[in-house]
Amino acid sequence: MTSLWRQGNFRNLWLAQTLSLVGTQVTVLAFPLVALLLLDASALEVSLLYAIEFVPVLLLGLPAGALVERLSKRLVLLVSDAARAVALLLVPVAWVWDFLSLPLVFAVAFVVGLGTLFFDVAQGSYLPGLVDERQLADANAKIEVSRSASQLAGPTAGGVLVQFLTAPVAVLLDAVSYVVSFVLLLFVKGRDVVTPPEERQGLRQEIGEGLRFVLSHRLLRPLAWCDALANLAFAAVLALQVVYAADDLKLGATAIGVVLAVGNAGGLVGALVCGKLGERFPPGPLLLGSIALFTIGAAILPLSTGAVSFGVGLFVVYLGVVVYNVVGTTLRQLATPERLLGRMNATLRFIEWGTLPLGAAVGGLLVAPLGLRGVLWLAAGVCALSILPPLLSPVRALMENPSADEPEAVAS
Repeated sequence: MTSLWRQGNFRNLWLAQTLSLVGTQVTVLAFPLVALLLLDASALEVSLLYAIEFVPVLLLGLPAGALVERLSKRLVLLVSDAARAVALLLVPVAWVWDFLSLPLVFAVAFVVGLGTLFFDVAQGSYLPGLVDERQLADANAKIEVSRSASQLAGPTAGGVLVQFLTAPVAVLLDAVSYVVSFVLLLFVKGRDVVTPPEERQGLRQEIGEGLRFVLSHRLLRPLAWCDALANLAFAAVLALQVVYAADDLKLGATAIGVVLAVGNAGGLVGALVCGKLGERFPPGPLLLGSIALFTIGAAILPLSTGAVSFGVGLFVVYLGVVVYNVVGTTLRQLATPERLLGRMNATLRFIEWGTLPLGAAVGGLLVAPLGLRGVLWLAAGVCALSILPPLLSPVRALMENPSADEPEAVAS
């Protein structure tokens, strides 16, 4: 079987995503620092900035899947990259021309979130058509490697860029990364299944079919609720991690970038070892083990007293999260008929990502009564609850990946 690296379509898709993800991770640090340093934003406003990027999921998360299935997935990927590049360019332009404001930054975050929603739904539906089914887990692992590598390099680069070149310049580089990603995607051409007009139902009926498929599936449903709970907790952590590091741990921009990179190295390790783990452990127990691992990491965060302990906590979190993502994503793709991939992805995005703005907003509101450490302890508790849906379902006994023909093939 031809190596994935020798398959031009996959290689270009992987490289396009990797470049855009590096830029995005620079902005993960730069965006809140734009608000904190240039616009004097409060902790609540920084949390809302993070939350707004996920509002499109609540507004369009369900119809996104049906819409993507009616369109060329490649076209959706290209338009999503173009929209995010243009939106991000507004930040450095507004800074140079002195009309940068929080409402403008919030609007940019919304457009970026909208582009990310459609890009991720389209990519998750497009990938199975680019590679052989036997290589799908490997393809997902390689994409997670790029995601984790970007999370490793991005914050460090972001901290240095913010320290020496200012936060708007860091955002500018993210915009450029989307432009390069757009160019690379022009060379990706794979099987692109579009629902024929004669087979289309009304949008409401198609959305309903996707919802019923996910919510009635005894493997996909518990994983969806697990993700929803975990994302509710992680949203508060991600929204407040820069504020926590700066205010409670007294770290500078460069130190924060290094700590976030050290933490994200856990994701890179997880992406590199998940293939070997998948060979040694069945998917069900492996999923449960990864949930336990990222819960332990979440509990380390509020115990942190400095850069080292904070980085260790993030390392453990991302190690568990990436192993969970690779195993869970492959399971979902293999269990779903091709014609439902877009709606499955969109339905899961709606359920899982829909809790992100809620978690970020609630986390910001609870800073005043609980303090930053108190919010992190609460997040760790919610994270621990996320293991219950898969633990109390057939997922715990899953001995091999299912197929779309036999979606509920679990051990007896």
